[in-house]
Amino acid sequence: MEVTSAQIRAARGLLDISQQELADLSKVSLRTIVQIERGSKPASASIVQALVLSLEAAGIEFIPENGGGPGVRLARSVDGA
Repeated sequence: MEVTSAQIRAARGLLDISQQELADLSKVSLRTIVQIERGSKPASASIVQALVLSLEAAGIEFIPENGGGPGVRLARSVDGA
């Protein structure tokens, strides 16, 4: 699944974390995250993977294009809460 810069921004918003906090979680530089979120720098597959894995571990679920556009949501917890 291709993840967009808007999905990364939205995921951070749902988690209420800063770009710096995402950089710390993912080990991706702050400058790279800023550029990706602005759309001014295409991200390599390995960088996107690091961001996605970090955001998923923090509780985000990425939603693929399904006719309504790609998106993100908070993942359901294992206990159903």
